[in-house]
Amino acid sequence: MNNDHADPAELAFLRTAFGVGEGGAPALGWEAVHAFEAEHGIVLPEPYRTCVAEITDGSHQGPPAYGLLGLAELPGDWGGEAAERDLGKPFPLTEAWLWEEDEGEDDTERDAAVDRVLHHGSVVLGTDGCAMDWHLVVSGPHRGHVWQVTDVGALPFGAEFGHTTATSGFTGWVRHWAAGKEWFDAPGTRSPGVRGWGTGQ
Repeated sequence: MNNDHADPAELAFLRTAFGVGEGGAPALGWEAVHAFEAEHGIVLPEPYRTCVAEITDGSHQGPPAYGLLGLAELPGDWGGEAAERDLGKPFPLTEAWLWEEDEGEDDTERDAAVDRVLHHGSVVLGTDGCAMDWHLVVSGPHRGHVWQVTDVGALPFGAEFGHTTATSGFTGWVRHWAAGKEWFDAPGTRSPGVRGWGTGQ
């Protein structure tokens, strides 16, 4: 996964994946992407960056189930205020966290940590509904990784983290969806058993 240079083969795949069917939004163009990055103090990871600039800024066909959101959009059922989001602050996680079952912190500390997961260092790619959202990390140690963030926990997406055979990163996530596979399909592993984890698309 190379976050700083777009692989031509990955871009060719993304052009094909988002060129099939209807409902794709036009690309933003580089000027708008650079303005977004300057506003938020980030550089978007590749190949998502080039995808938004040159291919599409959202698609009704997905992924995920309710479509790929535009760069500056949030799901319709988003619970927080957009103003609370700070993409320049690092996404705080590097491993799965099921906060619903975390009894190690008091409620105030846990709620503050969950707010950081929701609002720091990621753009929201879209939703599978019922507060099961997909985030692309744009700052912090997991920059370039896709995470599923639900109302009860957060889980990194990629074969090295278990639960899926997919390659990490935006292209791996789109490729897995385009192949018609369930999100969490790794043989010999069990679903984490959390609503939104282990479900299909």
